[in-house]
Amino acid sequence: MSAMVKPETSFNTLEETCLIPESTELSANTEGVGVAIAFCCQNSSIGKLLPDAFYIHVLALHALDPLLQEHESRARKAAPQSHTANIVKFSFTKPKISYLFYPDFDTDPHPALQASIQVDLETLEVNYRDYSTSENPPILHRKETFVTPDYPLYEEFATLTRAQEALGLLDNSRGIGTKTGWQRRLQAYGVEIQGHTLIQQQQTTPAATVPPRIERHKAAIFRSDLSRPVRLALEAGLFTPESTFFDYGCGHGGDITRIAQHGFSSDGWDPYYSPDTPQTPADIVNIGFVINVIENQSERREALVKAWELTQKVLLVAAQVLIADTNKGVVAYGDGVITNRNTFQKYYDQEELKIYIDQVLGVDAIPVALGVYFVFRDEAQTELFRASRYRSRATTPRVRACIKRFEEYQELLAPLMAFVTERGRLPSKDELPQEADIIAEFGSLRRAFQVIVQATDPGEWEAISEKRRQDLMVYLALCQFSRRPKLSNLVREAQEDILGLFGSYKQAWLNADQMLHSLGNTEVIVERCQNSPVGKKLANSLWVHISALQSLDPLLRLYEGCASRTIGRLEEANVIKFHTKTPKISYLFYPDFDVDPHPCLQTGMEIDLRDLHVTYRDYDIDDDPPILHQKDALVTPDYPEYEKFAKLTRQEEDWGLLDNWRSISHRSGWQKCLADNCAILKNHNLSRRKDADPYKLKVLCSAVRSRQRKRHKASNNKELDTSTNIDSEES
Repeated sequence: MSAMVKPETSFNTLEETCLIPESTELSANTEGVGVAIAFCCQNSSIGKLLPDAFYIHVLALHALDPLLQEHESRARKAAPQSHTANIVKFSFTKPKISYLFYPDFDTDPHPALQASIQVDLETLEVNYRDYSTSENPPILHRKETFVTPDYPLYEEFATLTRAQEALGLLDNSRGIGTKTGWQRRLQAYGVEIQGHTLIQQQQTTPAATVPPRIERHKAAIFRSDLSRPVRLALEAGLFTPESTFFDYGCGHGGDITRIAQHGFSSDGWDPYYSPDTPQTPADIVNIGFVINVIENQSERREALVKAWELTQKVLLVAAQVLIADTNKGVVAYGDGVITNRNTFQKYYDQEELKIYIDQVLGVDAIPVALGVYFVFRDEAQTELFRASRYRSRATTPRVRACIKRFEEYQELLAPLMAFVTERGRLPSKDELPQEADIIAEFGSLRRAFQVIVQATDPGEWEAISEKRRQDLMVYLALCQFSRRPKLSNLVREAQEDILGLFGSYKQAWLNADQMLHSLGNTEVIVERCQNSPVGKKLANSLWVHISALQSLDPLLRLYEGCASRTIGRLEEANVIKFHTKTPKISYLFYPDFDVDPHPCLQTGMEIDLRDLHVTYRDYDIDDDPPILHQKDALVTPDYPEYEKFAKLTRQEEDWGLLDNWRSISHRSGWQKCLADNCAILKNHNLSRRKDADPYKLKVLCSAVRSRQRKRHKASNNKELDTSTNIDSEES
């Protein structure tokens, strides 16, 4: 079963997302100008910012950065007929400017687009498009964002927007970017707009069309374990010994009981099952799978706001997401469906859910898994959690030399070694509890660390520092898709990391920006995938186990972060596929990865980074699912099962079982390959069938010996080449 989730790009889509341009065939100079244009647009205090473009009224052009004014002036000269346009669009992904004609901008609260003129600044080619005969043209919302505050009608526009926001009309903005979609929204809310005033319609609903009575309480289910959002919060370390927990819309109270069993203070409220419980503030508040069962949009919004008001540290939000066929056995109703149990379900897609949370609460929610978001009260904690998700593992360098002073004080120096391994830098004042004792013996932390370096490999310590720099660069680069945090808004440890590893916050951002801009060059991505020392390389993709993600080139980690930061990873995914032919990331789940020598694919989610189009597929019911080979290539040598995987791969290569990978990509083809080669695979060991034809077996064994000789010869030649190169370098 598969389902498509494709967010529309409309004039009222306000979320900032990660879109990778389809084409990068720009000269170095043009690309540099494009980056500068995007930067100026994103930092403009006037105008409407969208993921891939920036819009502004022509009367506000004077308030823009001079570079943008110069850019627009060049386009206008190529299209003299643009003088009557009233909205200018700056594209980020292509060197183009568009002039949009909204003849009723001042008088119509939501004017329709009549025509557009697009100018290609590389070729100066001009394209015209007519919308005047369209039955469903694009329309504008939030008109005050396009103009300056001194625009004569600014306050009138802003007042209407505030009224629409208060009613929730602009929530879930994907469906209201066109005239028809907006009219449906107004009708659903029972309002109309006269001039720039919101008018409530009279309720004259005929008895025959009275909405059915929804039995929300039936949506509550009995669970045998923690719900997904609460389990993910527990695994993420959000619960501390003093944490309090409150479940808003607790249903049967399963999460309350199980969190209490973990030793935390917990309580909850539900309008049906626990209506008399006081709604008390708590460190961690869960509103899990609640907003998707409330059919009334105003009540849905109110529930989310109330849960946020109770939250002292972090809010867990979860809802059903659109990854399966919702038309099977259900009836369409409102913006969701009524199930055959007479309950309501609002099916979101992942990005739509984030937009809804962000707009209702005025936050930047963090996707943790499909349908699950964390929202932190404290901005410093938000950024700390984001950064932790891109933090790679590091091991403390081994002691390699007998240094008497180190051996005498090894126990005292151990905390300092652990700190530098964790942070990639020396501690600042008061960061290390053992600081006073170490300084008393060595004079300073730096001198103490020099003793450590003498006993270990200095290169390993520098590698740890470089790894931490890369971690921070990936995190900071991904911050560009929301808002750049101030240094003072970060927790102290993060501030010290940045200053200690980069020297200044400005330098850290320059490095991160440079890395982010590299993503626009698809050739660089392809090259990094093809030359990656980690992962399984195929013609158009690179496959890695999720445990090896942190060992990849930092640019590839950033590439994957563009998908996971906005959409989130498939929760149980254990293999990541980097597509090189098109800018896509796939998250794959092989439930028996460790125990099955050739595990079957159960589920997969593919994200197109150009438009965040999401495709989900369930292979669990497939009679002939795809299977995995050469598992050792997907993991790093320190993976617990690496040697077992590698031994099997060598044996299968010697037996010729992997020669034609296309024919063995699915289970049936692999089973046929085993049968053709008289092979039996048990656990991770190959053996021959006892009833195999002796002559065929003799031929097969001869072929195995031949392949083994070739492999040993190739290995010896490689060692000889390496030895020759070393001798040449030494001479």
